[in-house]
Order: sequence, then structure tokens, then C-alpha cells
Amino acid sequence: MTFLTPLIFAALVFVPLWLSTLKTDNVYTIIVNDRTGLYENLFENTDNYRFVKPNDSGTDAVKGNSVMLEITANLLDNPKALSLYSDKQIPPELTKSINTILIAHLEKQKRASYNIPDLDRIIQDSKVKINVQTIKLDKDGSSRKSSAEIASVIGIVFTFLIYIFIMAYGAMVMQGVMEEKTNRIVEVMISSVRPFDLMAGKIIGIGLVGLTQMILWGILTSGLVSIGGMIIGSSQIVSPSLPVGGMPGAVATPTPDGLLGFMAAFGSFNFGEIFICFILFFVGGYIMYASFYAAIGAAIDNTEDSQQFMMPVMTFMLFAIYAGIYSVQNPDGPLAFWCSFFPFTAPIVMMVRIPFDIPLWQILVSMVLLAGTAVFMVWISAKIYRTGILMYGKKPTFKEIARWVRY
Repeated sequence: MTFLTPLIFAALVFVPLWLSTLKTDNVYTIIVNDRTGLYENLFENTDNYRFVKPNDSGTDAVKGNSVMLEITANLLDNPKALSLYSDKQIPPELTKSINTILIAHLEKQKRASYNIPDLDRIIQDSKVKINVQTIKLDKDGSSRKSSAEIASVIGIVFTFLIYIFIMAYGAMVMQGVMEEKTNRIVEVMISSVRPFDLMAGKIIGIGLVGLTQMILWGILTSGLVSIGGMIIGSSQIVSPSLPVGGMPGAVATPTPDGLLGFMAAFGSFNFGEIFICFILFFVGGYIMYASFYAAIGAAIDNTEDSQQFMMPVMTFMLFAIYAGIYSVQNPDGPLAFWCSFFPFTAPIVMMVRIPFDIPLWQILVSMVLLAGTAVFMVWISAKIYRTGILMYGKKPTFKEIARWVRY
């Protein structure tokens, strides 16, 4: 899985891109029943849609891939005087295509009713497109092009990586402790190893496996995406086709300047700082949550009993990921600010804020609070672990676990 997962990640990038270029063989026949006679000639056949009149279709029955479009009145006077009939669910793309054609025609009619010469040209000339460029100013006075959108994507990617790995490897710690306890292997092991050393070794060992796997995934995924970008065309990945003017088929063509601008904005981020912070927050968050997972594994005998004790962990993790997602829009807002200092949400939320160049003191304070909480959680978990690891046959209550901590 270590080497297979990057292939899956790369496939998630390129397979949808490849599938979007494929054309379907499914052709819809649209019977245009225009009682007004104003709109039936607007529709032109495409690769997927064939428009016919009722007397040309041979039958007015709506079956299979046949759809009936009925227009009963002038749409300028009654915009709701059109309906689509089908014996199965109509695809959204068909509805969108018909709406686009009719809206374009009705807008043209509406403009013509004003009797203003060259109104179409005036409206076209009045359209203005602007694109605000974001420039990052360095301390030495130099400037570099930046992008809030790219910063948001970077933050979200690292946030989800920390969330997924803490959940996955924390659960691995709990499962390992439960297996050793159930198989009674732990009774032999603690005869020569202190319970704290045993717990710490398991947390550190699995954590190093996680870091190794992340580094390999990062290297392999980057290599595969780069190779795929050269084969398919980097412009398709960097600057996907966007609708222009709401017209189907009209797309914005990526330009070399757009690609260069993207690369310049992408290069403006301090990835060295981002990667270092990612490793530190991952390690701190993992140790904090993994120690809790280890304590849960030591306190119970089977997986069914873990649900009761997993609820606090899951609550913090889910709140953290939602806070991180909502913090993308306002990385300096109260939610993002305070959740990036609260130790149980800091590893996830802070990674959203770091690409936006937050002050260094906030990162350091968050790391100190996270490290202190992680040490405290390890201390508490070690007390629960050394008592619960040798107890069998009974699911402890929260009151009993609190008593173990005081031993």
C-alpha cells in the first residue's frame, strides 16, 4: 500500500481529467412541441441531443431517451410556460443547455424591444473584465506575485493530511495495544519492560512509520503528477477550462502567460517553513492523540467497548476539521485564531493559516501549547496504561479510570 497509494492519488488527478474528454454514445431525442412557433427553430442538433418536431418523430410517445419540450406561450410574457416531459430522470446538462439557448434568445429579443441602435455592440463594449493581482512584499523591499486561492489549497491539503494520518495511525496504536492485551503477550513483555517504555515505544515506532510513509507518498505522488502533467499537458491541470459568458462549449483557453503566472504565484510560498511546521504539528498532534488512543486500548478488552471512550476524541477531531475548512475564508478571524491555539484543534487549524503568512509568534505559541498538552496527555495516558493493561473481563467506567490516574 505504501507504493500503491501514490498511484491511487495520481489516478484521482488524471482519471477524472481523462474521463471528462470522453464523449458519451447516449443520444437524446428532444421532441420540441412549440405551440407558439417562436422557438422551435432555435435548437440545433449536437453529438448528444437531436431536436425534432412532433410530426417528424413518428410518435409523440416519450420513451427511453426521448424527451418532450413543450412551450405553451410567449416566454417573455410567461417565463414558466415551458416544461420537459420524460419517463425517467432528465440529466441536468440537458436542462441547462435548453435554458441557455432560450435565455440567450429572449435576452436578444428584450434588447431589440428597446429600439436603441447598436445596443448589442454597446452592451458588449461596456463589459469590463478585471483581475486583482495579489503581490507579496518581502522584508527586503522586493515583491512577488501571490495567490490567496493557492494558499487556500495548500492549507486544505496539509490540514487533511494531518487529520487523516492522526486518525489512521492513532487507531493503529489502539489496535496494537488491544491485540497485545487480548493475546496476553503484554504480561510477558512488562516483566522486562516498564509499561511507560512499552507505550512510548509503540507510539514512537508507529509515528515513525507514518512519517516515512508520508515522505514516500509525497515524493512518489509529486513525481507521478509531474510525469502525468508532461504527458497530458500541464495547462489542462493548472488552468482547467472555465465557462465563458454562460455559453456551453465556450471555454477560456489557457495561455502561457497564465501558466507562468501560476508558477510565479506558486513559487512565492515558503515551502520550507510550511513543511517544517507540518512535521512539527503532525508530531505534536499525533503524540497527543496517540497517547489517548493507547490509554483507550489498555482500558478495554474489545473493539465494541471503544466507542464510548472514542467519542471525546472524535468530537475534537471533527470540530477541528470543520473549523479548518471554515477558516480558509477568514484565516485571521476569531474561529481560526483561537482554534489554532487550542491544543486539540491546533495541529489541523494552524496548517490552514500558515500559508497566509501569519506572525511567527502565533506559530511558536501554538507549538508550545501543543507540546505541553502532548506531554501532559502522555503522563495521564501512562498512568491509565500501566493499570489497565493487566485488567481483564470488565469495561471500566470513567470514574474508575480517573481513580487509576490518581494511583
